[in-house]
Amino acid sequence: MTAKTIAHQLAKTAPRIWLMKSEPGECSIDDTLNAPGQSVSWFGIRNYQARNFIRDDMSIGDAVLFYHSSCPKPGIVGLATINSEAYPDELQFDPTSEYYDAKSTPEKPRWLTINVKGLVKIPLIGLNSLRNEPALSGLRILQKGNRLSITPVTKEEFLFIADRFL
Repeated sequence: MTAKTIAHQLAKTAPRIWLMKSEPGECSIDDTLNAPGQSVSWFGIRNYQARNFIRDDMSIGDAVLFYHSSCPKPGIVGLATINSEAYPDELQFDPTSEYYDAKSTPEKPRWLTINVKGLVKIPLIGLNSLRNEPALSGLRILQKGNRLSITPVTKEEFLFIADRFL
């Protein structure tokens, strides 16, 4: 099945669509596709708005544009889905982790994670390619000052990306 076909199926069935950014040195699309069940925890979210998306809005079956960030060639590199409910990010309780949060407790966790299942790797759709498309001018990742690692994507934006780039 082609990436374009997968994207169109996701557009029909996914309750919501997200762009999720990950540094490839921490978790790449290849890492995800090679993980058991092609599923990884989206750990390390330490922004309240992104945490709130995980807690309040994301659900099993949501579509994901997998985006590599903080690398020489940032951009969309794969398609994925959400395949778990939100749950506490265990790294917040580990004092040796860079994601440790001394104010968080198992009884009142501040940070959540969710599992992402990789579906397919695609050729890089770079940031400049996205910026050059007027139809994507509203895409949150393209907005000045946007640094969120999780942002919503409209079905129209998702289908445009699928039809233009896949």
